[in-house]
Amino acid sequence: MSEPARDASEPVVQLEHVTLAQRGVPILSDVSLELAQDDYLAILGPNGGGKTTLLRVILGLAEPDSGSVRVLGGPPGRAAGQVGYVPQHVRFDLDFPIRVMDVVRMGRLAACGAFRRFRPEDEDASHEALARVEMADLAGRPIGALSGGQRQRVLIARALAMQPRILLMDEPMASLDERMGRNLWELLEELSRQMAVVLVSHDIGAISHYVRSVACLNVSLHGHPARELSVEALESAYGCPIELLAHGHPHRVLAPHGEGGTS
Repeated sequence: MSEPARDASEPVVQLEHVTLAQRGVPILSDVSLELAQDDYLAILGPNGGGKTTLLRVILGLAEPDSGSVRVLGGPPGRAAGQVGYVPQHVRFDLDFPIRVMDVVRMGRLAACGAFRRFRPEDEDASHEALARVEMADLAGRPIGALSGGQRQRVLIARALAMQPRILLMDEPMASLDERMGRNLWELLEELSRQMAVVLVSHDIGAISHYVRSVACLNVSLHGHPARELSVEALESAYGCPIELLAHGHPHRVLAPHGEGGTS
């Protein structure tokens, strides 16, 4: 039985007053966030600020202590198979004999079933995903023979093979060279016309003008929604003077240091 059609105006992700602590240490505090189907959101923040935990909450891999989470109109677990995820760190046994295409096909398991033979449409989706990240010619290569940047692209292809409605990416530009990073920004901009895209980064300078909204997270969420963040929002997240990124322009504006503070 097919699921009822969703209202396009209904948020695909909705967090309300989400709080989560580990061993008494706050990780997320009163975080509220709505994500629409056509959103392309970058979440900035320092290491340890809760960005990865926020993605895990959306995925249903971490349960908040309080607050509510809805993904595609229901509990996060019900959206499995419709939310693609590219983690920041994945450890590979470089000697394990698994090919690039085998890794990408894993993105199709939710659609075809863990113990079923891959169908022609699964193969087509996997090949298309590899081509989109410019890795089609390495489909038969062992995953352990790839560079770190190439493995990152394979993980992105695995997420795309799922043909998700929401794409979550944790530090997606890690290990990519300048050319591939630029190509990935262009791909993400294209994908954002088809699905909601959320990426997180600790690096203000890594965020492209392609994104349509930016927020800051350091336990609490600041400045959403906005294409350009205020000095106050960034300094609240990073706890120090910051360098502002002027989206859509090739220059940056340096926030003034001092005048009552330290440089």
